[in-house]
Amino acid sequence: MIKIESFVLGPVSTNAYLLSDPETGKGIIIDPGMNPKSLIKKIADLDIVAILLTHAHFDHIGGVDEIRKLKRCPVYIHDLEADWLTNPKKNGSARWPDLGAPIETDPAEYALDEGQTLEFLGIKLKVFHTPGHSPGSVSFLYEKHLFSGDVLFKLSVGRTDLLGGDNNVLLDSIQDKLFLLDDDVIVYPGHGAKTTIGFERDNNPYV
Repeated sequence: MIKIESFVLGPVSTNAYLLSDPETGKGIIIDPGMNPKSLIKKIADLDIVAILLTHAHFDHIGGVDEIRKLKRCPVYIHDLEADWLTNPKKNGSARWPDLGAPIETDPAEYALDEGQTLEFLGIKLKVFHTPGHSPGSVSFLYEKHLFSGDVLFKLSVGRTDLLGGDNNVLLDSIQDKLFLLDDDVIVYPGHGAKTTIGFERDNNPYV
């Protein structure tokens, strides 16, 4: 049984997610944000086999280098934001210096793309390219669990006023991909509380 745990990290309360298999002691991390001390403490005895990024905004990548060097694990990101990891202007960390130092990481080892299936911990995660909040935003689906990054929130959607953002593209991503999923799919967003596809389809005022 895969265990899913969330960690609220950094100055803008970014959700990081740890998926782990207690039997094997292996895990994967989705979006290790800034100031990841609580997450690092949790993974001390785990073999982290991958870091998956929904997108490359600074608040979602702040812990990437520290955890990658500690656990010697590869990083996965969509090619459209591959160079954002090495560019503080693109990842936004240069824009808000009061929130922390500019963030630069080594390039990712692997690229993500629409329709790809990743296999870790004996499970499969389907990759959806869901741009709009940012050009390379992706969402990950594991069974009835959707990790939506900053695309879809409880009763809200991601902002589109940052580099490469587009409101129409964002709404298309939600309507044409995420809202085609079953009602009972649980949504784990990049910020805020969990929700479900059915609840958002019926109640989200932005879509």
